[in-house]
Amino acid sequence: MKIARVWVALFAALVAVLMAAGCASVSRTGTALPDYRAIVAAPDQSDADRKNDERRKPELLLQFAGVRPGMRVLDMGAAAGYSSELLARSVGPQGVVYAQNSPEVMQGAVKGRLDERLQKPVMKNVMSVVRAFDDPIPPGVNDLDLVTMFYEYHDMPSIAVDRARMNKRIFGALKPGGFFVIADHAAKAGAGTSGSKTLHRIEEDTLKREVEAAGFRLAGEADFLRNPADRHDELVFRMKAPVDNFVVKFVKP
Repeated sequence: MKIARVWVALFAALVAVLMAAGCASVSRTGTALPDYRAIVAAPDQSDADRKNDERRKPELLLQFAGVRPGMRVLDMGAAAGYSSELLARSVGPQGVVYAQNSPEVMQGAVKGRLDERLQKPVMKNVMSVVRAFDDPIPPGVNDLDLVTMFYEYHDMPSIAVDRARMNKRIFGALKPGGFFVIADHAAKAGAGTSGSKTLHRIEEDTLKREVEAAGFRLAGEADFLRNPADRHDELVFRMKAPVDNFVVKFVKP
């Protein structure tokens, strides 16, 4: 009898594990989550994007953001569209991604690279948006599910963006329960925005205070891009070791 009970207990444990694995592919709203690993491993992804994948860990970032098919997403500071393409693959043909860049960025650093990427079939659901950072929402666009800003917020102080206005506009464009997900380079505690131009870093607590002042509530934090060995006093583009990056998620109540 004891042996029988042991086998029953083991079987029940196995069933529980399998059920948990199955539930992991479904969001809290009941919508099936995409296969993020397959998205990142897409055979038509460029070599340059694969190189970016090594340090940005997009599978974990997409999972943390909770990107789902059918979502309407604004990708702030999209540059040449690396993150916009990953988002487009995640939301699928029923979703839409707005790839935002400022006029200055489009005329300078991007120089047609986003337009070139937009020719890929997978980018059919991506719309290029050229608008200032403090007024990034296209006319008529509202009830967004998600806004992302990856490695761009730290630049806002050095280019004199009205961040309070920017965050308010993002808050207003999101539907209730929508998320604002930010990844950025960490500065020293107490540094505020002082390293915005010189080090391309921002203090995490400063960023949180600014975003929460717009009405957002902190909904989650992730440590998969953290590096405690980073002394936070080097320009991120010159570091040989991985940069200490924080990832935070805010929700519109």
